[in-house]
Amino acid sequence: MDNIQSVSVVSPIAQGVNSLIDTRIALVGAAKKSGQVVKLYAKALEQAFNLVDNQGQVTTKWFDLKGALKKGVKAEREAFVAAMSAEGFGKPTIDVYWQRVKEASGYVTAGNRVKGSTDIDDKTKAELKTIINRIFKAEEEGVSCIASDHKGALMEVFESLGGDIDKLG
Repeated sequence: MDNIQSVSVVSPIAQGVNSLIDTRIALVGAAKKSGQVVKLYAKALEQAFNLVDNQGQVTTKWFDLKGALKKGVKAEREAFVAAMSAEGFGKPTIDVYWQRVKEASGYVTAGNRVKGSTDIDDKTKAELKTIINRIFKAEEEGVSCIASDHKGALMEVFESLGGDIDKLG
């Protein structure tokens, strides 16, 4: 009896595409999990180092500790840096991951903090002051602009929002 074997030949290109697809799927899966791991580590840091009152309410987050209270956090940071360095990660990557852990615990980076008033009317008043002062400056320099025709209306809105017209210009 003759045995017939079926042999499939996969071209190197097809193998490369399959490898590419498989590795992409693996990377995306790992990236998705890294966020979860960062959150778990942040939670562990919170449990270990956050200061709480008698009712269990957080009074000071671990990343805001000062002086002697920060000793444990500093030791953990050193252990984190050592572990990441041992795996071949450089300082920039280590710092980014530590920042992600802090943010997962509620830390707000300086660039993301709200500056000044967030009230719409206060913002509008401040921007109107800038616009009106720009018109005044143009007029003083002898520059003709269409905005000069609307300066009075802008000043009325500025004043109705609580602005002091005497402090313009």
